[in-house]
Amino acid sequence: MRSKLAIVTALTAATALTATACGSGSSGSSGKTVKVVYWQNLNSSNKLQANYLASMVKEFTKANPGTTVKLVPVTASENDYYTKIQLMMRSPSTAPDLVYEDTALINSDIAGGYLKPLDAYTAKWADWSQYATAAKGAVTGASDGKVYGVPDNTDTRGIWYNKTLLAKAGISVPWQPKTWDDVLAAARKIKAKLPGVTPMNIYTGTAGGEASSMQGFEMLLYGTPAGDKSLYDASQKKWVVGSQGFKDALGFVHTVFSEKLGPSVDQALGANFGTTVGTELIPEGKLAIDIDGSWMPNNWGSTSAKPWSAWESTMGTAAMPTQNGQAPGKTSMSGGWAWSIPAKAGNADLAWKFLESIQTKTNSAKWNALNATIATRTDVATDETYLKSVPTNEFFTALVADTHYRPGLPTYNQVSTAIQKAMESVTTGQASVDKAAATYDSDVAAAVGDDKTAKGTS
Repeated sequence: MRSKLAIVTALTAATALTATACGSGSSGSSGKTVKVVYWQNLNSSNKLQANYLASMVKEFTKANPGTTVKLVPVTASENDYYTKIQLMMRSPSTAPDLVYEDTALINSDIAGGYLKPLDAYTAKWADWSQYATAAKGAVTGASDGKVYGVPDNTDTRGIWYNKTLLAKAGISVPWQPKTWDDVLAAARKIKAKLPGVTPMNIYTGTAGGEASSMQGFEMLLYGTPAGDKSLYDASQKKWVVGSQGFKDALGFVHTVFSEKLGPSVDQALGANFGTTVGTELIPEGKLAIDIDGSWMPNNWGSTSAKPWSAWESTMGTAAMPTQNGQAPGKTSMSGGWAWSIPAKAGNADLAWKFLESIQTKTNSAKWNALNATIATRTDVATDETYLKSVPTNEFFTALVADTHYRPGLPTYNQVSTAIQKAMESVTTGQASVDKAAATYDSDVAAAVGDDKTAKGTS
């Protein structure tokens, strides 16, 4: 959990940002101007979204003479981006007209009164029927069933591995581990035979934010026998505590770092470690196995800061196995982002018109191909051009059949922070698995209420 000082710093920075971005007392969205806010990862040289949106603005303004689209990238860590856009959406003078939302935070922003229902727009939009049911569910309010966003993309997660390094360590490729023990056994073999190479990476700790929760912990937790009921039991409408599965997942993290199978603790707990993994460790042949997402090729394409054309022949992909190889044998996690209109937007109708223009089949396919993300439109997901645009698209799209989604509830963000704290404590060795799990149980109960928790069965 971030310190009070860090939170105050984020709030102060956000206030300064909204003041400079919006001007004094004016949203800049009156008349025919629409202000669009999106996330630019801290210290990232990836400008794919900035360049794509710029091309969409050019296309839109040409088709709609007299209109202006003002793009406002918010450069911040992922957690601070959430804080900053919430601050912006609190006031009509600073609220954007269109905002890029992590679907996991949709319901907390709905509860905060920050987002506008879009049902009146989607009801008249023929393209809405092309969106997958699961994708629509990710932008639907848990409390009222209304639509609060248009899904822009989704993703899946699996294992990336360096085929050359695994072969040098005596591991046959293509490689597909069947259990967690298979993953750890491979990492141990790499450690023994390839000094100077980090055997594997699993994201951990509070600085990693959702990368730690999703790529790291939930990829493990949802692969335990309890499956979909390992974090939140929808049938009881309660958060799961005291489960063996939670301890087993923490135990895996503890093993990786206590046996020095992963990166150094200081490195793993760095705020920008994800960028280091994608742009340095993997291309430089210093990391053998990485539990990560479908978007990784963004780091290596011709438009990236450090193009790496050899990735297609060097890197292999494998599904994350379930804990003991139990059915269905593999697991994945999916998230994604959506475009939403803030409740206090000054020009909602024009924002929707721009949103429609960037979410046509043609433009959606173009964006999903550029960004190596999984399509949310069914007509794009089956498009051969999209599937072949990135060599790994077909593999990661196939994982959708066995994927899981984070609970779309306002309290998820607090639970996620508790997961990150528990991971960090076993990563650093400051707490045993049992103690870290007990602290997590207490943190969750404090966040959601004792009556909203249930004892896990496995």
